This record gives sequence, structure tokens and C-alpha cells, in this order.
Amino acid sequence: MNRRRFLAKLAAGVATSLPGFAQETAEATLTIDASKRGATIPRDFTGLSYEAAQLANPAFFSSSNNKLIELFRGLSPSGNLRIGGGSSEFTTYSDADPTEPPPFEVFGPDTSKTVKHGTVTTALALRNLRGFLDATGWSCLYGLNLGQGTKENAAAEAAAVYKILGPRLMAFHIGNEPDSFRNRYRPASYGPADYLTEWNSFHDAIVAVTPGAKFAGPDISNKLPFLTAFAEEAPKHKDVILLTAHYYAMGPAGNPNATLEQLFDPDPKLATIHLHNLPAIEDAIKMARLPFRMSEGNSCWDGGKPGVSDTLASALWCAEMMLRFAAMGWCGVNLHGGGNGYYTPIAGAPSTGFTRRPEYFGIQFGQSFAGATFLGSTLTGAGPRVTAYALEQDGRRRVAVFNTGDAAVSVELPSRAGGKAMRLSGPGLDSKDGVTFAEVLVARSRTAIVSGYTAVIYEL
Repeated sequence: MNRRRFLAKLAAGVATSLPGFAQETAEATLTIDASKRGATIPRDFTGLSYEAAQLANPAFFSSSNNKLIELFRGLSPSGNLRIGGGSSEFTTYSDADPTEPPPFEVFGPDTSKTVKHGTVTTALALRNLRGFLDATGWSCLYGLNLGQGTKENAAAEAAAVYKILGPRLMAFHIGNEPDSFRNRYRPASYGPADYLTEWNSFHDAIVAVTPGAKFAGPDISNKLPFLTAFAEEAPKHKDVILLTAHYYAMGPAGNPNATLEQLFDPDPKLATIHLHNLPAIEDAIKMARLPFRMSEGNSCWDGGKPGVSDTLASALWCAEMMLRFAAMGWCGVNLHGGGNGYYTPIAGAPSTGFTRRPEYFGIQFGQSFAGATFLGSTLTGAGPRVTAYALEQDGRRRVAVFNTGDAAVSVELPSRAGGKAMRLSGPGLDSKDGVTFAEVLVARSRTAIVSGYTAVIYEL
């Protein structure tokens, strides 16, 4: 089966297996066809995304921030940290170490209410970032200022980043969401061709100073013609190694339609990229012959929505989203966060301590399948709030079942479960506390009972 037909069938499967908001107790059957093998999830699939402004406090991403290092490693031993976001279009770089105290301790997701600072990234911040990456084992996607920056400053920053981060640097982004530059940093007529002209100018200036630099792009919000144009340009540059774009299930946070119901819709009306646009991403992958990564995304843009983005619902959404996009062949996802934003997986600050938001456990669920290969599977008889995936990992066959309805579902498995399972659950769909991802004992049986508002991983 070619990849376009696979995507179409996958999208159709998603549309019939994800939630509506009424479900009766169902008895479902899961069958596996191991002869049909899909994508393999890369080891560095899991990622986080932070605002570039956070580097204005050099002490945040540093080898001395032990608690944050522990939390990153709790998500993945080899993940990816993306530095960028809306604030990256307000930053400058300086080789000089800072002489004044940092303007803030933490910087959360950029929102419509964020006070934009003229933040400065220094060589000290980069040295500390290298120590942090070494301690976590993570790599870095690094964003440069295209919206309001100069190519000279971008070239100087890129040279320092390349030298200091060394093998921890995956690639550079030039600009954040350039498809949103119109009427903000550029005239209303600004389009893909204009962006590529600027991108090439910055690219050439960077490569002139740092010939070994690698690039990713276009890091768009939602206007796929920019991705198509970048994919056409990419083969001209051997140093472009990755295609990227953002994905948010809903937004903005202030929209009254950004609800729990919408979060679990198979194709949310407020999503930044809809199912029918997925073939354009697939075409870009083929055109550029490059992998594709969701370099920024989360449940609800503009910082997340309280009562939605900080609940068990966000954890279940995140875990299922990771497997869904991995099945499409995407090579990674970077969940945006920082500070105390509602959707951030890790909240807090060094001075006050850090806490794991529910989504943190959803990421752990998805990350537990790193290195696994999807197997053909069919779920029949389930209600609209039940989804399942089958994968092979290190010689083991594992099944993930998601039940976002309020009633338990009985799933007949292809073979007996092994007596233990991993369960993502909490007191209720809107629970902000008490969410866990932990091992539980299950009956050695082919019949799996999955409670409402729960996701379970079975080993067969």
C-alpha cells in the first residue's frame, strides 16, 4: 500500500474511532495482522518546546538545575528540546556575558497577553544549555530571529550555538511561524516566495560563517503552501535535514468552543491543521525526501485553556496524539510549554520547585513505545470513544487501548495479556491532580476491561 492510501485509511480510522460524547458499554475485538508493518517510532520521537526568551535567564537550562534535568530524563533518555516560539522574533544575541540580573526567572508560552521583552541570549546561556543537554542526553532544535532580526546577528548567534552545543545541536530554524508574518512583521502581500527569498539570504549568511550548519523548516503555524514551497526548495540545499510545522488541536484559549468535547473530536473544528490537509504534508515529505517533525504543538494555542489543557483529558489526548502521528510516519513531536502555562507538561521554577502536569504522564505513555514498529490492526465493536494500536517492540507485541468515554469497555485481545499492564488514569476526565502512569496487575486473560477515562498498554 502506498503512503497516500495508508494516510487516507488512517484518517478514516481515526474519524470512526475517536470520541463523540455519548457511549454505551461496548464489547470490542482487536485483531492484529503482523504481516502488515508500519512506521517505526524513532528513539528521539519525544520532545519539548520552550520559548527562546527563556535563555535570557542563563541559570534555567543549566547542569545545576537538577530537578528539571530529572524531569526531562523522566520523559526520555534521548529526547529533543526545541528553542523558539513567538518570543524568538524579539531576541538578539551577544557574545558578552550578562552584567545585569535576568529579567525573569521563567518565561511561559507566548500568548496574546505576553509582554515582549527585548531579550538577549548570551554565550553564557549557551554554555549552560550545553551542560543541560549533556546531563539529559537530549538534542536541540534551535530557532533564530527572522521576523525582526538581522542576518548578521543570526549568523553570529548560529556560529556560537554551533560551536558550543556541538553534537547536541540537531538543526537551526530560521524564523518562527513565518506564515503569520503578514500584517505583523511584513506587508499583507507577504507569501511563500517572499519567505524563501529571506530564508535564503539568512541561510547563506549563516553558512558563510558556519559551513557545517544544518537546517530545518519552515516551522509554520498552519498555512501549508509555505511547507510546500520549502519542500520544493529543500533539495537545493544538502544542509536541510528536516521538515517542520506546528499543530494545535484547538485555539485560541479564549474561544468558548475550545472544550473537552472538541479536544477529543477526530478533526477538531478549531485545529490548526485538519485531516483533509494531511496529504499536503505527505506530498512535502516525498518532494523533499526528508522526515517531518511537529516542532511545536499542544492542546490549545495561546497558552492553553484551564480546565482542559491541565487535566487528565490533556494526558489522554497527548498520548493518543503521539501514537497517531507516529503511525503516520512523523519522526517526532515537541510539546510546547514553560513557566506556568496551562498546557505545559512541566510547571514551575527553580526557586519554587517543579511539578508534573497531567500531560507529562501522557508523554510518558507515548514515549514508552520508542523504537516500536506499528502492526496492522483492526478494532471492531467498540464505541466511538475507544481507539487501539498494536506495535512490536524489542521482540514483544504490545497493544495500547484508549477509552475516553465514561463507561468501561471489554476488548477481546488476539492472545492473553501477560498479567501486568501500564495504565494512564486519574479520578476524572477534568482531574488536575491524581493523574498517574503506572504498572498495574491485570488478569491473565484475552479479555481486557478498560475503565472509562483510561488508557492501558498490554503486553501479549
